[in-house]
Amino acid sequence: MTIREAIVLAGGFGTRLNTVVPDRPKPMAEINGRPFLEYLFDFLASQGIDKIVLSVGYRSELIATHFGDRYHQLAISYAQETTPLGTGGGIKHALSMVSGERVFVVNGDTFFRIPLETMENTALRHNADILLALHPVSDPDRYGVVGMTKHGRINSFSEKQTGSGPARINGGIYLMKTGIFSGFDLPPEFSLEKDFLEKNTGRIRIYGISFEDDFIDIGIPETYRQASLFFQK
Repeated sequence: MTIREAIVLAGGFGTRLNTVVPDRPKPMAEINGRPFLEYLFDFLASQGIDKIVLSVGYRSELIATHFGDRYHQLAISYAQETTPLGTGGGIKHALSMVSGERVFVVNGDTFFRIPLETMENTALRHNADILLALHPVSDPDRYGVVGMTKHGRINSFSEKQTGSGPARINGGIYLMKTGIFSGFDLPPEFSLEKDFLEKNTGRIRIYGISFEDDFIDIGIPETYRQASLFFQK
């Protein structure tokens, strides 16, 4: 794998989880005595990533104190938000600290055990501006649904649909060109999916690839409680 940099989004407030994790950023929630970010970093390192840019905001000092500028072989730098920037704004801010032409972007509250090299090969084959790792689910009631053509190009993003049956959801890992936002007039705060991807399916090359590998989202108390067993696999 030639892409060795990743942005990890760890700047949110974690509102839905604060009843069980009230005192720290959601990615620092403890699972089996370790913060979630350690599991995520271990996975990224195992896939060949050696540089992490952490997009941080809320209580970022807890993350910086724990990790500093290195975690095992991973070099860590911090893109600090002084005001909330949303997922898109946070990525745009962090991209200034990335040196390559493409970078992985990973949600700091989801874990998707997929082969990143497969994503890289797929993105290069399609010359994708952004490639999303998708996860098939039987009931997408908590998530937005992604639609795509038989060639893998994403052509729609739909709202959460209770009882709509099997669908593909965004698995929280992206591979994007570092110049993806060039030429767009964007506010400082914006959502990657809602404000950028949904509005530009015809303007940029958005592709998806589905994986059935292990997936967990720790964003709500119910799934957070399941994480201890998930990471014992």
